[in-house]
Amino acid sequence: MRKVLGKAFFRRSAPEVAPDLIGKYLVREMNGAQEAYMITETEAYEGLDDRASHASRGRTKRTEVMFGPAGHWYVYLIYGMYQMLNVVTGDDGHPSAVLIRAVEGIDGPGRLTKRLSITRDFNTKKVSKVTGLWIEDRGVRIDPTHIKKTARIGVENAGPVWAKKEWRFVYI
Repeated sequence: MRKVLGKAFFRRSAPEVAPDLIGKYLVREMNGAQEAYMITETEAYEGLDDRASHASRGRTKRTEVMFGPAGHWYVYLIYGMYQMLNVVTGDDGHPSAVLIRAVEGIDGPGRLTKRLSITRDFNTKKVSKVTGLWIEDRGVRIDPTHIKKTARIGVENAGPVWAKKEWRFVYI
């Protein structure tokens, strides 16, 4: 069974969506061919108060997509060289997103986007087959005991409370 995930799946808080993405498949269509990879690592960013989130600085041209609607891509560049792929979650007007950190066989968010030719051209586009990048439920069920929760990576400057939030989810 293959089911493309839609807005209803993503219209929940990022800390709820992030672990539920483990075991789902990121699918990329290029030149008529599809590549699909099981998602194995995610991170949640939730709301204006989350000092690790780009949205903590308010609504800007860059963060506008995070304010909704759910089920759209938020892609940004870091260190001048790595694209980061996030899916927008939650209710309209409330900024939240989940970073796709790794998929089976590709560790690291920068390697993932490079391997799948994901650029900022996807930013603000809908998570759907029409855009060539979507997420599917293929019936894989991951036992919650096989999902490790840890602090997010690279957010030490967010302060002790937000840097230590265990909103990173890893398939083990």
